[in-house]
Amino acid sequence: MNARWKTLTVMVACGALILPLAACGSSSAGGSDDNIVRVYGCEPQNPLIPTDTNEVCGGNPETLLFSELIGFDAKGNPKNEVADSIEANGDNTEYTIKLKKGWKFTDGTEVKAENFTRAWSYGANAKNAQLGASFFAPIQGFEDLQKDGLKGDEQLSGLTVVDDYTFTVKLNAPSSVFKTMLGYSGYAPLPDSFFDDPKAFGENPVGNGAYKFDSWDHNQSIKLSKNPDYKGSFPAKNDGVWFMVYTDPQPAYADVEAGNLDSMDTVPTSALSTFESDDQVQAVNEPGNVSQSFTFAANQKHFSLDDEGRLRRAAVSMAIDREQIIDKVSNGTNTPATDFTAPLIPGYSESVPGNEVLQYNPDKAKELWEQANQIAPWGDDESFDIAYNADGGGKDIYDAICNSIHNTLGIKSQATPYPTFSEMRDDITDRKITTAFRSGWQPDYPSAYSYLYSLYDSESADGKGSNDGDYKNPEFDALIDKANTESSDDAAKQDYQQAQEILFKDLPAVPLWYANNKGVAAKNVKGFTLTWQGIEDYRNMTKE
Repeated sequence: MNARWKTLTVMVACGALILPLAACGSSSAGGSDDNIVRVYGCEPQNPLIPTDTNEVCGGNPETLLFSELIGFDAKGNPKNEVADSIEANGDNTEYTIKLKKGWKFTDGTEVKAENFTRAWSYGANAKNAQLGASFFAPIQGFEDLQKDGLKGDEQLSGLTVVDDYTFTVKLNAPSSVFKTMLGYSGYAPLPDSFFDDPKAFGENPVGNGAYKFDSWDHNQSIKLSKNPDYKGSFPAKNDGVWFMVYTDPQPAYADVEAGNLDSMDTVPTSALSTFESDDQVQAVNEPGNVSQSFTFAANQKHFSLDDEGRLRRAAVSMAIDREQIIDKVSNGTNTPATDFTAPLIPGYSESVPGNEVLQYNPDKAKELWEQANQIAPWGDDESFDIAYNADGGGKDIYDAICNSIHNTLGIKSQATPYPTFSEMRDDITDRKITTAFRSGWQPDYPSAYSYLYSLYDSESADGKGSNDGDYKNPEFDALIDKANTESSDDAAKQDYQQAQEILFKDLPAVPLWYANNKGVAAKNVKGFTLTWQGIEDYRNMTKE
């Protein structure tokens, strides 16, 4: 989801989604010979509203329930969906969008221009407190919708409905990436019924995607069926997708082996060394775009963005033996991080100046830690803790990270579990966490902007997006803005790399590694692959 963990949070990220590291959920799914595909799922943090979802538990079902102006195929290539055309003016400050006629929501009402403009304005409006609000910051009028005293129905001034099937978008500044951003789930249209009762809608959503909503049995399942009226580029080959909620990936894996669950886009730690040779499942293990990290809390003692805090952040990062943890705990199924994006994203680099802070260097780590102690001593009773969600299978990994920090720096360090991903996300959203916490990102669209803006720009902080550490640096923001206005991809890539140089000095989060796309399916499933986001290509799976 952030946009999902969209914030893919290991969590990761279902940036825009934030992701759980391994997974969520609880019980045996049960099986049958029909063409309903039962997949591994987790309990969403919030009701199923696209503008209020930035994690994969809600984001994955939403990608099937809603179609945006454009969509992405399994490899991340864009195709028009609801849009008939998207045309920019000469300097990319205004876009004219024409819709295909006859596209319907599952309640039978037609998708029109106002269904987009009202949905985007609702998402941007601070009164409505949507987690995806910052995605609308490029549009004129966004700042006006951040003021106090709003009613919640005020509209973005940069959106103008020309007719039922045409609207224009005026931006605050030129943006070459805006068209790609329109594939993010937060830019989905919403039917008129949403605005009558958003809360009820979130429990029983009405979309315009390849699937329609059937039911949500909380902490058990989310059931979707094929939408017979879908007119887009990515039709369903099966009759439905059921997201079965698990609280532990290990019993889910056993259910795949037994044929009671059809597929899962994660692998429990206990099976990492054997899943590719397991003759009871189909296995996928390939490079992916999910980045995994941990984030420093905005109010974390000793780790402010001052001289002491920067020294300690760098020391902690250099105290982690990523290679050893990947080899011993993840069985080589991850790749050590070298930047704040991911290897398959345009502009990725292994040689951004400053990225040596991601290399294991115990002597340098100790030196930096002692320099920080000269500024403000670290007490013997103090501990560097990292919060993680126990239902995501991250215990072994985060225990190993904390052990590495303890062994290198000689300080107390421990991994502190939350029972569920949803509970941890609630405390992160409410800024109740005062320690470092597990994080990561699954990109919302194939661009470095999806990672850097969503996770670290000031406009994404303070609950307006996925900048959960509330990191703010005007110099970084300026480079992200500059990249967004460049006329060439090469120029934008240079801006993104300069912005990352700043991140390597500040370390708002500590990049750990890139998760391979890995998962398993039952032997009778056909078409099992993982997409550019590292999630299952749900629409193309069928059963023999």
